[in-house]
Formats: sequence, C-alpha cells, structure tokens
Amino acid sequence: MKGFIIATQFLTRLPTPRIAFTPADFPPAMRWFPAVGLIVGLIVTWGIWAGGLVDPWVGALTGLLLWVAVTGGLHLDGLADIADARGAAHGHRERMMAALTDPHIGSFGAIAIVLLLLGKLVLVHALLTLPGPARPPWLGLVAIPFIARIGPLIWTYGLPPLHEGLASRFRGAVRPFDMLAWTGAALAASFLFPALLVALILIPLWGWWIKRHIGGISGDGHGAGIEWIEAALLMALVVGARLS
Repeated sequence: MKGFIIATQFLTRLPTPRIAFTPADFPPAMRWFPAVGLIVGLIVTWGIWAGGLVDPWVGALTGLLLWVAVTGGLHLDGLADIADARGAAHGHRERMMAALTDPHIGSFGAIAIVLLLLGKLVLVHALLTLPGPARPPWLGLVAIPFIARIGPLIWTYGLPPLHEGLASRFRGAVRPFDMLAWTGAALAASFLFPALLVALILIPLWGWWIKRHIGGISGDGHGAGIEWIEAALLMALVVGARLS
C-alpha cells in the first residue's frame, strides 16, 4: 500500500501514516491517483449531503469547501497557471513558458479559479434541487473525482512532457494495464449514470488541447485537466438527470 499512501499524501491534505520512501517510489504511486479520487469523492459527497440537510445552498457550499480543503487547492493552482500562460502568450512561446513558471497568479488565473468555483457551486446546487426520483445522484457525485483522476494516467502515457519536472518523472511508471483497469472501473461506475460516459470524450479532448496549445503535459496541465473535467462531469450529471 506504499504507492496508495504516497499518492494520498501528494494529492490531498488528509492525514496518512508516516512511511519511508525513496524518489524511485514516487512515480509508480501515480497508478493510485483514481483511488485517491474516490476518497475525495466520498468526503465531498458526505459534505454535500450533510449541508443539504440544512439547505441546498448550504450543501453546495459545504461540498465545495471540502473539495478545496481536501486537495489543498493543488489542482486550482494548475488551472490558474494554465490560464495565465494562455492569456499572456499572444503567440509567443517564451512568454507562455515564463507565465507557467511564475509563482504569482495573474488576472487570467484569478478569473479561471473564480469561474470554476462558481460553476461547481451552482452545479452542485442544481443536483441537490433536482425534482422527483432523480434527486440526488449521490453515487454519481462520488464517481466524479475518481473518473477525473484517471485522466493524468492517460495524459502521462500519451503526451510528451512539457519540461523536466514532476510530471516527466511519471512517464515511465504508467502501464496500459493501469489505464485499462481504471477505465473499466469507471465504465462500471457509469452504469447507473450514463451521462458520466462523456468522460470518454473529455479526457482525450483535454489531452489534444494541452498538446496543441501548450506543447506537452506538466503538473499544471494535470491539475487544470482534473478541475475542468470535474466541472464538466457535474454539468453532465445535471443535464442527464433533467433529460431522464
């Protein structure tokens, strides 16, 4: 379970057992990212349910606060960096790379974070206020962070690293078996909520966009991809429930 513990330490702020590990132990831990996403999903869904006992907006806010707190805003930072890089590029790759490495958040990054958080807040509220037997799709909510964290395995395997850094260390650790196993689990999880199958389009689409506009995958690309796929899957759940 060393890989699972390392992945939990990296992706969340949850307390974990103290273990000794070497730099060589870190890349294989990526295989456990979807499992960590399942834990995130359980915690966030519990917060949404508990807050929803008071009011739907309270449930949406509680879930969102837990979403940010559990992950420590790790993926939001990547979202901001990618937004700043694209906003500052103006066709110049040097400016884009400089923005990616700048530790400060610019106006484009701030706008991206605000819109993403507002989007999640409104979409979770929409799920809590679904009419009739469709309300609320708890298992679908649990599955969203899990499915979104399958993306990094696929992007790492299929895309070149943007630069030598954290993401480049993962490249040789992801195996086809890992992607197939987690994708199979995601397909099973989508049995009750077919709208989540849109992830089969969203994950490759983000890989295409990041390759075309950024040039390769990095830690920021992983974080931004996780965030926007989570929001898109929330939207898919809302639309799917309304249509059904």
